[in-house]
Formats: sequence, structure tokens, C-alpha cells
Amino acid sequence: MPPPLSGFTPSFTQAWWMLAAAIAFEIAGTVCMRLSEGFTRLAPSLALFGFYAVSFALNTFVIKVLGLSVVYAVWSGAGTAITAAIGIWYFREPATALKLASIGLVVIGVLGVHASSRLQPLSP
Repeated sequence: MPPPLSGFTPSFTQAWWMLAAAIAFEIAGTVCMRLSEGFTRLAPSLALFGFYAVSFALNTFVIKVLGLSVVYAVWSGAGTAITAAIGIWYFREPATALKLASIGLVVIGVLGVHASSRLQPLSP
């Protein structure tokens, strides 16, 4: 018997919604990493593995539709930017000019990879 969902391929719209969910689970996992205090707190330590597992599972389906380069760039870039914002806002980490500029560059890079995926490849 094949595993559940083994033949599932999301539609284009579903893939983008699933990617958004994967980003949310990745962010939750990363926040739990901070809250686990070096694996000394049980609940956030266990939750981080669960959140990451769901995030990677969703990405596995999304990559079938949107492609590896776009999915990974958007997933990691959006996760990085939003997690950094949470670090600044919730955990009171310093918001230096260099940090903010670097986050801006990450966002620009993600937008560039996404835009390039819509272009036709050059023929050799």
C-alpha cells in the first residue's frame, strides 16, 4: 500500500498556499528553537521538531509544482526576514542598520529569484 498522499500534486494556487503554511511552520520551529533554551525546556524542544517536520513535508509537495530554486529561496528568505523581525520585536534583539539592510537584501534576493523563474530560459 502506498503512503498517504504519495500521488498528491497541488495546483499552482494550492502550492503557494502550502508554501505560505510551510513558511509559518518553519518560523514557529525557529522561534521554538530560541524558546527551548538549548533543549532545556521540553515543550518547545519537542515542538520545534514537529514544526520543522510539517514544514519540510509541505515543501516536498510544493517543489513538485513551483520548482526547487523558487521554493527554497522564498521559504528560507521569507522565514529569515520574518524570524529576524520576531527577534527584534519579541526578543528585543538590536535592530542595527546593518541588520536591517541585510534583511532588505535577503528580500530583494528572494524577489529576484521569483522574478527570474517567470522568464523564459535563454536558448544555447
